[in-house]
Amino acid sequence: MRVRTVVIVSCLALSLGSVSAAWAQAQPPVAPGAAAQAAPADDPVRTLVGRLDLEKYKATIKGLTKFGDRRQGTDRNRAATDWIEAQLKSYGCAPTERITYTYEPAPRAATGAAAGGARGQAGPPSPPATARQGAAQAGARGGTGIKGYRAPTGVNNDPMKQADVALRELNSQPSTPGMRQQVFCTKVGSTRPDEMYIISAHVDGIAYAEGANDNASGTALVMELARIFSMPDVKTERSIRFIIWNNEETGLQGARAYIEQRRELQGKEDPPGSGKYPEPKWLGVIQHDMMLYDHGMPRADGTLPPEQRPEADVNVEFAGASKMMSESQALAWALKNANDRYATDYPATVGNRMSNTDSVPFQDIVAAVSLREAERLSQVGAGWDPTWHTVLDMYSTFSDKDFKLGLNAAQTTLAGVAHLAGAKTEGAKK
Repeated sequence: MRVRTVVIVSCLALSLGSVSAAWAQAQPPVAPGAAAQAAPADDPVRTLVGRLDLEKYKATIKGLTKFGDRRQGTDRNRAATDWIEAQLKSYGCAPTERITYTYEPAPRAATGAAAGGARGQAGPPSPPATARQGAAQAGARGGTGIKGYRAPTGVNNDPMKQADVALRELNSQPSTPGMRQQVFCTKVGSTRPDEMYIISAHVDGIAYAEGANDNASGTALVMELARIFSMPDVKTERSIRFIIWNNEETGLQGARAYIEQRRELQGKEDPPGSGKYPEPKWLGVIQHDMMLYDHGMPRADGTLPPEQRPEADVNVEFAGASKMMSESQALAWALKNANDRYATDYPATVGNRMSNTDSVPFQDIVAAVSLREAERLSQVGAGWDPTWHTVLDMYSTFSDKDFKLGLNAAQTTLAGVAHLAGAKTEGAKK
């Protein structure tokens, strides 16, 4: 099995020139836990990974939970976006910009394209249609992969199930149609500013909780990477963009609006001769969605183990039925390589069932992957996470073992993108 895996990785690396070239100088992967010993003392990637800090990651998640579930179309969502932008600016991640679009949901009975989305285009599917689409794509790859015991899943739409009165009041304002915004910032490449990797997560949530896992855990991860890559002693050959999506929970409208507005601008120097590229060419999209909870399969009675399982892992998924399948799989294996070398606690696994997150609209355009706590369709969809879209999605629900899984995902993406973007550090400043 090991020999077969190496052959697959080698072939895929050859099929994706930009990924294989950027990773060409990487040492062979080693077991997780031996990462620190395997990398040389002057390895700039190890230096950057060492700047990740569990307490800083937790503090950023906690800061996001102060805005409740951050439901799109509410004041709490807009306040969270303002706070995120202020944080990004404080890190020196500049310029910060916003994508503005309009979300006009169709009546509840409507589904599919009629559901509407960013103004001026056919709307993206509503959540039920999106879920059916994901299941259909999984069917084309041989099914969702669900095995063993399952637990109930669903979305809490009853605010009275939230026992915290203050939080219930914070989350009481309903969503209204209209203008939406999402913020991003860019680390401009020193030698290839016309090319970039996108690191992303969505900020909006539902279910009348704090959205600590879905998706403050992913948003905080992206913010932490923006902080580290924006340090004054860090240089990257290629650009890196950090995007915080909106409207994920309603059908990925934020990501779709970004594609509609920016896709045709890729790689264009503006103004000509300036050396500035408002939209560098997309080399890959790396999405982060629900990073904390991998306690294992539900028991026969539907309950779950109370602690993170020792064999928990970071799930890196690509879309096996997409037009960019080969390129996306190569990107996924590059991140797996990074995890093998630099992650401290939890390994990474690669799967081909990426679904129901903001990287999906990119999957036929550019290499696209998602990182999660568990496989989206076969595990999260089978009830492996009792906090998903429930009132249990609170900061206090999670332990340091849970938060460390998110931190290991951050180590994975940081190390992978540092290699791919050609990151270097000047001096030893931390």
